[in-house]
Amino acid sequence: MSEMIIRPTMKYLYLGYALIAVIVVASVVTLERIHLPARIPSALQPWIPFLPVLLLLWPLKRHLCNRLTKMTILDDRLRYESGLMIRTTRTILMSRVQDVTVRQRIVQRLFGVGDVSIETAGEASRETIFNIDRPQEIADHINEHSQRGSSKDPLTGIGGNELKTPSAEVKK
Repeated sequence: MSEMIIRPTMKYLYLGYALIAVIVVASVVTLERIHLPARIPSALQPWIPFLPVLLLLWPLKRHLCNRLTKMTILDDRLRYESGLMIRTTRTILMSRVQDVTVRQRIVQRLFGVGDVSIETAGEASRETIFNIDRPQEIADHINEHSQRGSSKDPLTGIGGNELKTPSAEVKK
């Protein structure tokens, strides 16, 4: 049983970390060179250069959400998991996959990432995993597995011409 784990890309987060680091360094250097107004209490003045560090909370939150979202492709099913406090897991049988759509905006194409939507036969018919690397390759992989999965019997997991009927077993 082959297993493929797909997570959202880290490219945007690395870019965010770099941008925040530049802003923090520039802010600290600027604040060190200027004299703060006298109306700011002297007890707070040493802490003011560290306020831009709070900007790191945004990419840290995104990083945590990113790592807590994953899609696992197994031979006969997909499993989509997300969440920390409330963990949601959705399992989709490959035989139920009807359509796999890749959507890439201009910026996503530049970075080689995209969104993959999987449409199934059912009530909640669409599941999307956003900002994954190599989205077309992943979509092709899912389509390939769903084609193999649709030729199998859903109860036994055996392909069409491998299905054993009771009369065939009696003849042996």
